[in-house]
Parts: sequence; structure tokens; C-alpha cells
Amino acid sequence: MASNKKKLVFFERWADPIAEEILGREPDIELIRLSLADPPERIWAAMAEAHGYQWPRPPYVGSRELVRRAPHLLAMSSQGSGCDVMDFPACNEAGILIVNQAGLGGREAVAGHALAMMLALSKQLIQSDRAMRRDRNWHRLDYIGDDLTGKTVGIVGFGNIGTRTGELCRTAFAMRVLVYDPYLSSAEIDRHGGEKVELDALLRQSDFVSVHCPLTPETRGMIGVAQLMLMKPTAYFICTARGGICDELALAQILRDKRIAGAGIDVWEQEPPPLDHPLFAFDNVVTSIHIAGVTRSAYRSCAEAAAMQWIEIFKGKRPPRLVNPEVWPGYKERYRRVMGEPVSG
Repeated sequence: MASNKKKLVFFERWADPIAEEILGREPDIELIRLSLADPPERIWAAMAEAHGYQWPRPPYVGSRELVRRAPHLLAMSSQGSGCDVMDFPACNEAGILIVNQAGLGGREAVAGHALAMMLALSKQLIQSDRAMRRDRNWHRLDYIGDDLTGKTVGIVGFGNIGTRTGELCRTAFAMRVLVYDPYLSSAEIDRHGGEKVELDALLRQSDFVSVHCPLTPETRGMIGVAQLMLMKPTAYFICTARGGICDELALAQILRDKRIAGAGIDVWEQEPPPLDHPLFAFDNVVTSIHIAGVTRSAYRSCAEAAAMQWIEIFKGKRPPRLVNPEVWPGYKERYRRVMGEPVSG
């Protein structure tokens, strides 16, 4: 049955107020703000009427249960590029779109964060800072750093963020860029200045390993003891992608055994990680709290793009950042049923 208003549900707030400004100018879109503190019955009642769901939050992730309880839902959208909280099989079966904001503000923000971690680790900035604050039982030559210039960076996942990370390393520091991405050809990787290699070769040859692939069943636990053991003792491991790709306990053991020089971790299996997490025991580990993509510029860009994409979806057009394109035939049927008219794109 056709609906006059397209109801777009979101929790708390958008990444930037620009999204609500844009969507507020659309007379046929109704924004429904929820709070995670709301009674579950209110939240589920809103989901039952929703046509769109922006930035799914635990415990109301894009699960099979949510799909079942949201019969009018047309699409779910992430804040940035990650869609690991959405159940792809359930959405595909139901004909629900999954969209993201990949290639926008997060590209610069995350690539810059990864490079910042490389610089901090190689220059021993964190180690020397902690020593200065702790005591005076050290000599400055205990913290001799190294340059990035001419080193080799290995990038796992060569999408929007991975390619930008490689570009920064290559142009700023003349670094050799090795790439492991089984979904890209050698020619595609070469066009972006990288060299296609297998994962084992990348780990053995790189001075810095930087992970930029999504979290999927295929990549979960992809970096464990066996992989980390292949790295040089002078190399650094960096992950700004998603928690769960790297086995954190394995990484702690490798660091404890001094098998690598250090690590930079922005994402965690449990967020926030517990205060007694073993990686916090090492001065040669730079940590951050899943903020690689969190900059003012990135948030504004992603919020603006998400708002504009919702307008396209509600007009019946094919969205520009559709993550599950295989759903399109089923989506057209769902859109016709929910909106009472065919898609226009």
C-alpha cells in the first residue's frame, strides 16, 4: 500500500547536522529520531513502520529479526563504508538495499590515520612520550627512530582507503607499495601504483603492514599467529579496518616474544576494549578508539552524501553506493509492493 510519507529512522543524531537540514527540506520524508534508551516496544513500533534505517546500532543491527519486523523497510545505510552489522543474506532474500558512503570523507581520514600511526611508530613518538612522563631512567638514544622514505608498505585490501593509503606512502615517502587483494587484477593494482602479491609474500617483505579490507566471513581472523610470524622483526602491523580481522591475543603474543617491532590498532573485537586488554601493556603499540574515520570533514561529507542518497532511494532511483547490487531485481518488487509504484531507475 502506498505511503504519503517515507519514514526514515535513525538513532540519537546524524554524524553532522547537515543531513537533517537536507532531508528536512523534503516534504515527503519524515525523520524519526530514536534513542537507544527508548523502551524496546517504541523502537520496534518505529521499525515496523520504517521505510529507511540509517546507521544501524547494536542491539538493533540489520539482523534477520529486524528484517522480519520491518515489513516496509526499503534500505539500510551505514554511516561510513562498513556494513558488517547488516545481514546480507536476510536483506537479499527480503529485497532490501544495503548502501554505504564508501569513497567519501572516510577515505582521507582513515588513510591519514594509518599514515600517522606509521610515523608515530617508526619515530618512536609514543614510546618516548611515555618514558618522559614515567621516569628519568632512560637515554634519548634508546629511542632512535627510522624514516619511512624508501621503505615497503604492504596494504591488505586495495579499495578506496587502501589505494589512498598507498598513494600517500608512495608520493610522500617514495615507498614501495605491495598489495594483497584477491578481487583485483594485477593491472588494476598497477594503475594505482601497487604491486599485486600473495598475502604471505606481502607479510615477509613489508616494513609496514596496513589492513584496509572489510570484515567478512572470509576476512574474520585472517591475521593470526601464523601470518604475524612471517613479518620481519623490524616491521610494524597497523589495522584501521575492523576489529576481528586480526587476532588480538595472537598479536599480543607476537609482541611479547618481540617477533615484530610494534603495532597500531584503531579497531577492536570488543569496543571499547577492556582496560586490562593485553595490547595495552606495550609501549610500542599505538592505540586509538575507532576514530580513524572520525574527523569533522569526513563526518560532514558522509552525512551529506547519506542524506542525498536517501532522497534518491525514496524517489525510486538506484542509489550510487549500493553494496548488494544482486538484490536489485528483488528490491524492485519490494519497492512496488511497499510504495505502490515501480522504481524509476
